[in-house]
Amino acid sequence: MINQEIAKILYEIFVFMDMDDVQFKPRAFEKAALTIEDMSEDLGQIYKEKGIKGLMEIPTIGRGIASYIEEYIKTGKVKEYERLKKKFPVDLENLKKVEGLGPKGIKFLYKKLKIRNLQELEKYAKAGKLRNFEGWGEKKEQNILKGLEFIKLGSGRQSLGSVLPLIEDIKKKLEKLKDVKKVVIAGSIRRWKETVGDADILVIADNYKEIMDYFTSMPEIGKVYGKGETKSTIKLKSGMDVDLRIVPEKSYGAALNYFTGSKEHNVALRQIAKDKGLKLNEWGLFRKEKFIGGRTEEELYKLLGLRYIEPELRESFGQEIEAARNNKLPNLVELKDLKGDLQTQTSWTDGSNSIKEMADYAKKIGLKYIVITDHTKALAMTGGLNGKRILEQGKEIDKLNNEMKDFKILKGTECDILKNGDLDIEDDVLKKLDVVGISVHSLFNMPKEEMTKRICKAMRNENADILFHPTGRRINIRKAYEVDIDEVIKTAKQTKTILEIDGTPDRLDLKEDHIKKAIKNNVKLCIDSDSHNIKQFDFLKFGIGIARRGWSEKKDIINTLDYREMLKNLK
Repeated sequence: MINQEIAKILYEIFVFMDMDDVQFKPRAFEKAALTIEDMSEDLGQIYKEKGIKGLMEIPTIGRGIASYIEEYIKTGKVKEYERLKKKFPVDLENLKKVEGLGPKGIKFLYKKLKIRNLQELEKYAKAGKLRNFEGWGEKKEQNILKGLEFIKLGSGRQSLGSVLPLIEDIKKKLEKLKDVKKVVIAGSIRRWKETVGDADILVIADNYKEIMDYFTSMPEIGKVYGKGETKSTIKLKSGMDVDLRIVPEKSYGAALNYFTGSKEHNVALRQIAKDKGLKLNEWGLFRKEKFIGGRTEEELYKLLGLRYIEPELRESFGQEIEAARNNKLPNLVELKDLKGDLQTQTSWTDGSNSIKEMADYAKKIGLKYIVITDHTKALAMTGGLNGKRILEQGKEIDKLNNEMKDFKILKGTECDILKNGDLDIEDDVLKKLDVVGISVHSLFNMPKEEMTKRICKAMRNENADILFHPTGRRINIRKAYEVDIDEVIKTAKQTKTILEIDGTPDRLDLKEDHIKKAIKNNVKLCIDSDSHNIKQFDFLKFGIGIARRGWSEKKDIINTLDYREMLKNLK
C-alpha cells in the first residue's frame, strides 16, 4: 500500500502552499490527505483498475490532486512537492510532533525566525525568543520546550527494549486488579517491531471504573489525554503514549487482531472478508449484521480461509497472506529452541560477571552451552585480550568444564576486524578456539566499498566462524555503517561464515529484511544475547523476536543444535 506515503506528501504540500501564501488550494490537499489515511483500499490498485478517473471517484480528490497521485504512482515522486521542499527546507515531519505546534505555528516560526527543525526551535525557545510574539507568550514557549523534551525522551519512536519492560510491568499491575480476566499487550510490541511509537493494552474485565481509575492515576504517568468508560489514553514520563481498551470477551480475538496490526495487514484481512461478503472490524466478523466469529484470533483466520498468522509476520509485505492461503507459513523459531548462546562477555574484559557466574546462570535458564567471546586487544577501552591472555582464559574454561555437569563452556573470542580486513589476533591462537566471532568496532565512516571489502576479507579468514552484529547499527543511537549487505551474504555463503542476529535491544542486527535475504540464500544464522552480565541473557528473547520477523525457522539457526552439532556447522 502506498497510501501513507501519498497522504504524507499531500499533507506537506498543504503546509508548504500555506507557507507560500497560496490562496484556496491548500485546504483541499489537507482534506485529501485525511481521506487517504483512512482508506482501506490501495490507491495503486484503484489506479491500476480504473486509472485517474477511479482516483477522482474518491471523495475530496479532484483532477489536480488525482494527477499528483498518478505522478507518484508512475515515478515515485511529485515534482511540485520536490520544488516546495527546496523552497521551504522545513522538517515538517518532526516539527509537527511537538505538542501544540500545528501547521500555522510552523509557518509562523519559519516566516519570523527561519526555524526549520527541532534543533533550531529548541535554540530559540531556550533563548526566550518565542514569548515576545503576539499569541505566544512565556507559557506557550515553556509548553514548546516540554514538548521537545518529550520528543527527546521518546526519540519519536523508542527502541523495543526500552519500552517492553515498562509496559510489561503495567500489564502485571493490571492483572492483579479485581475482576480483571485477561490483559494482553497488542500493537507493534506484540509484533516485536524494533521500535515502538505507542503501546496498546487490551483488557477483558467486568469492573470498568476501577480499572480506568487505576490506569489513569499510575505514578508512571506524565499526562492523561483522555479517560473514558472503555478507553483511556496516557503519556508515560518516558514519553510513550499508551492506550488501554476494555473489550467484550465475545470480541476479544477480533479486537486483539485489530489492535495488533499492522495497519496494512488489517486492510488485507478486511478485503478478504469483503470478498467473502463479510465485514471485519474490531468487534468481530459479521455476515450482514450477524456476528459469526471473533472470540479468538485462530477462529478469525480460519473463517477467512487462512492459517493462523503469527503476530511477527503481520506486516503485509504480501507474503504472509499468500503463504497462509497456500499453507506455506514458516514454522517460526521459538525461545525454547535455543540450546546455546554464542556471544557472551565476562569480567575478563568489559563484562560484569565471571565465566563461572555466566555459565551457572545460563544453565539455570535452560541453556546447554555458552561461548565466551571477550573482546580483543584493538578494543583497548574494554581491556581487550591479546593472544596470550586468550590462551590463559582457555585454561580457566578447561578447569570449569571439568567441574560442571550437563553444561559446556566453549572457548571463543570477539575478534576485531582491523581497517585492512586483517584480524586482531594471530591465526595460530584463533585455531585453538572453538568459536571465532569477528566484528567491526572502529572506523564506522569508511566508504561503502572499502567497508564491504574490509568485512568480506575478514570473513575469508579460515578461522572466522561468525560475523557478529554485521551492520554495526545501534537503534536510535547510531546508523548502520555503509556496507553492501548482498555482498556480505554472498561471501558468507561462499565461506560458510555464520551471520549473527544480535539480540541486544539497541542492535537487533541483522535486521528482518537482511535475515530474509540470508535465509533465501541458504546462509546459516545464530541468535545471541551479546550479554555483558547475567541479566542480559534475557536479550535472547529480542533476538528471537527479530528472527521471527525475518521468517526464521529452527533449522536456520545453528544454536538450536547441541554444541557438537553446532560446531559441525562452523569452518
